[in-house]
Amino acid sequence: MALVRSMGKLGFVKDCVWMILLVALMLVRFTESVELTFELPDSAKECFHEVIEKDVEATVEFQVVTGGHYDVDVEIRDPMKNVLYKEVKKQYDSFTWKADRTGEYVACFSNEFSTFSHKLVYIDFQVGDEDPLPGLEDHSAPLTQMETSAQEIHENLNTVIDYQTHHRLRETQGRRRAEDLNERVMIWSLFVTLAIVVVGLGQVFVLKSFFAEKKPSQMYATLR
Repeated sequence: MALVRSMGKLGFVKDCVWMILLVALMLVRFTESVELTFELPDSAKECFHEVIEKDVEATVEFQVVTGGHYDVDVEIRDPMKNVLYKEVKKQYDSFTWKADRTGEYVACFSNEFSTFSHKLVYIDFQVGDEDPLPGLEDHSAPLTQMETSAQEIHENLNTVIDYQTHHRLRETQGRRRAEDLNERVMIWSLFVTLAIVVVGLGQVFVLKSFFAEKKPSQMYATLR
């Protein structure tokens, strides 16, 4: 009886260790992807190259975080230089396609239409489907309750990561707009203050001229 209990406890400990390892590994993305934020100077163009196998699905998601009117020109080309996607002065978008041939695909972001506005652009370049969790690659039998729970936790964590990313982008964009608005309000306030000072000084001099005593020669010239 004691041996059965010990074996039961040992199996429970193994299940717990396996579950902990799964949850730890789920914090890592297994999809081959590039996710970054880069600066796009005025009158500049940046391109990203990715080798994609045939019949593999890819997704490009982008958003202009700061700069100008928050827009950018985007173009995606296949290895034969055919245009798969093209948008002009786009603020954000997502494009998904399946590669019809193996080769180097190019995603270009252009700010050439702007002569003084720098842009900060976020891009997420995902290639292929997400790999299954460790231990579930060749799992033909029905999933156990623990494996199903681990899969659900993994999917929910990915959703949370996506929400956090977009929330940070919106927060950065809102802060930048608030800073721009604060700068404009400050400049306008300085202009209004200077105008008030100039008008006040002008009124003082005009009123002072009304009450100034005139000399006889000035009065005679005025009468003539």
